[in-house]
Amino acid sequence: MTFSILSYDEETGTFAGAAATGSLCVGGWVLRGDIESGLVAAQGTAPSTFWRDDALRSMHAGAAARRVVADLTGTDPGKGHRQMIALDRTGTSAGHTGADSIAHAAHDCRRGLAVAGNMLTGPEVLTAMVAAHASSKDSASERMLQVLEAAAAAGGDTRGLQSAALLVLAPDRPPLDLRVDCDPAPLRALRALCDRAHMPPYHDWLDEVPVLEDRSRAPRLRPGDLPEEVVATGRGRG
Repeated sequence: MTFSILSYDEETGTFAGAAATGSLCVGGWVLRGDIESGLVAAQGTAPSTFWRDDALRSMHAGAAARRVVADLTGTDPGKGHRQMIALDRTGTSAGHTGADSIAHAAHDCRRGLAVAGNMLTGPEVLTAMVAAHASSKDSASERMLQVLEAAAAAGGDTRGLQSAALLVLAPDRPPLDLRVDCDPAPLRALRALCDRAHMPPYHDWLDEVPVLEDRSRAPRLRPGDLPEEVVATGRGRG
């Protein structure tokens, strides 16, 4: 039903993930992340939002992705219908594809990268995602869009696509969390939304909000931003 990617750039400390599906609201169901924890994608014919949220909590506490996936999947009797990939804050990844997942279903976990999918047209979809990620030298958001587009071009979800999502977490930037919940061309809509998010005034405003490297960041007022009487007297109106 879904294909997803999680990635980590060791040089910049940036996490990036993306997902698309032939159903609604893939961003709300599948993709979660935290700059101090890592990324998770929980999907399948009966996806568990508890897996997704519990994984993030465990990774925030320092648990490795492999241990998190093993703990969550090992105790769930419904795990055969679920799929999960996790990428921890050190860049280690792990995954699970349930035995009852609808074919084609698989995952591929590597250092700094994890991809997964189910109800795919074939194994070539995940192969295309890994190749697109490796060949791209663009920004994290553009790279994720290229991966989704490569997956779709390789066959993607057997039903076509209805929704798509993108999540980028960087130490020096606010989260970029974009979702297209229902659209006849969700990848095109997601790209258009991403383009808008990188244009003023929205993009300029992002320079004023807190980030991991500066949790107290706020607007820096310039003389032209203040009422004339404040500039002249040095006193506020209050």
